[in-house]
Amino acid sequence: VLLGITLLGVLAAPFVITIFAPGFVESPDKIALAAEMLRWTFPYLLFISLTALFGGVLNTYNRFAIPAVTPALLNVAIIAVVIFVAPNLSRPIMGLAIGVFAGGILKLVLQIAAATKLGLVGPIRIGFRDPGVKKIMRLMAPAMFGASVSQINLLLDTLIASLLTVGSISWLYYSDSLVEFPLGVFVIALATVILPNLSRQFTRGDNEMFSQTLDWALRLVIMNEIPAAVALSVLARTLLATIFLYGECGLHDLEMASESLMAYSLGLIAFILIKILAPAYFSRQDTKTPVKIGIVAMIVNLCLNLLLMGPMGHTGLALATSIAAFVNAGLLFNGLRRR
Repeated sequence: VLLGITLLGVLAAPFVITIFAPGFVESPDKIALAAEMLRWTFPYLLFISLTALFGGVLNTYNRFAIPAVTPALLNVAIIAVVIFVAPNLSRPIMGLAIGVFAGGILKLVLQIAAATKLGLVGPIRIGFRDPGVKKIMRLMAPAMFGASVSQINLLLDTLIASLLTVGSISWLYYSDSLVEFPLGVFVIALATVILPNLSRQFTRGDNEMFSQTLDWALRLVIMNEIPAAVALSVLARTLLATIFLYGECGLHDLEMASESLMAYSLGLIAFILIKILAPAYFSRQDTKTPVKIGIVAMIVNLCLNLLLMGPMGHTGLALATSIAAFVNAGLLFNGLRRR
């Protein structure tokens, strides 16, 4: 299925760009370049999805190190290609796209090697009638949506940002990158570790231990991430200047990106709560509730985007995402409290 979607995305790249960046329509050169880059980056969908599959399997065997270190390979590949390959290309920016492609392959190869050592990789068989496969397919669609609400909201931000001032997409990207840092370093790792434990506790009917594990995880991430949120807001300009202020990124870009970073930082606590609370539902094999809540959050995000984009520009999009994240996290938390 993924292979089919990937081939479709590669072949229909210009059409995909037109849908998700409608602001590029007036510039054929932009669409052509974006489509060319998308043809290199779209296969990453196949690689990263299979990587996530193998990573999930390894986690159930309490093998957390390989899945945890794997994301770094993407950065390694991008940096290596940018340094050694990009200068020799007619369009050096294509080096970024090629780096994503190479990083995806590296990540998948490492996961497969680790799974093979455990004797988990055998011949590929298609068995849609298998009871286990049927159960996974029944649970997967809503779980997929519930876990990706933040990414969908970010996609909406990008779509609307393409209609705003030139540079808006880049400013949101710079600020989002720094918000993702504390999430990726600590929260994702914790969410990954607690999911199989919560699943085991729920299966055993140990509700008290389930509650204690979730309580411990929430306290731990809040204790660590409140200082991170404050730091991102107070040091927004300093952090962005240190990392991005060179080359084509000027003082105006720095100012604009710092505004959206401060807006995103307001929602950091909500982003981390979602990453911990959603797995609690999934571990109970309840994939429908996060979807219902996610739809509410998406509607809130879209309405606020349309309301705030006029007076606040790209900063309004970031603020809308943060507010919608609090709505999402609040409803998830309230649902678990009631149970």
